[in-house]
Amino acid sequence: MALMILLLCSGVEAWAHNVAEGDKGYIQESSGVLFFPFIYLGAKHMVTGYDHLLFLFGVIFFLYRMKDIGIYVTLFAIGHSTTMLFGVLTGISANAYVIDAIIGLSVVYKALDNLGAYQRWFGFQPNTKVATLVFGFFHGFGLATKIIEFQIAEDGLLTNLIAFNIGVEIGQLLALGAILIIMGYWRRTSSFMRHAFAANVVLMTAGFVLVGYQLAGLTVA
Repeated sequence: MALMILLLCSGVEAWAHNVAEGDKGYIQESSGVLFFPFIYLGAKHMVTGYDHLLFLFGVIFFLYRMKDIGIYVTLFAIGHSTTMLFGVLTGISANAYVIDAIIGLSVVYKALDNLGAYQRWFGFQPNTKVATLVFGFFHGFGLATKIIEFQIAEDGLLTNLIAFNIGVEIGQLLALGAILIIMGYWRRTSSFMRHAFAANVVLMTAGFVLVGYQLAGLTVA
């Protein structure tokens, strides 16, 4: 719960796929293959991408075996990578506010899933693996939409995008490792199951806040 509170208090720029002004300028002015700088930019984006981290937190909340965690994180990575590369290389984009609102809904979806809401409300359990892959598509498409706005130079574009994506996955693993360490300690305490419901309510609330923030931005824009 402390993790989610920290994320909620971390400032407006962290809510979506914003890129720091310095990094934005670097991306726009760069030309040619810049493999390692783009790895760094990708990793930095992921570890500060709180919408991604909230979703991953929800995904692994009740996963205890590393095999299961690996499967879900891999599905998310496949979805994220596919649409990021596809969107940028084809120039297909969407309204960033709408995409980021959907990403906020992915957090809400996973929190409700963890609370067992779908089983109680509808009498069936959605396929969580498929949902993780599908929401991974949206997460990657949101990033692609933002990258397109930066008009990256065509020279070295594919290599730089691959490097950026590698960085994203490295950042995801680093962030996931930190979350797993925190979760590991928490799960060994008697408070975990007592507070699991409240934690997922907070997670759901964070998702709704993300949705509201993006819809407000869409209205103003």
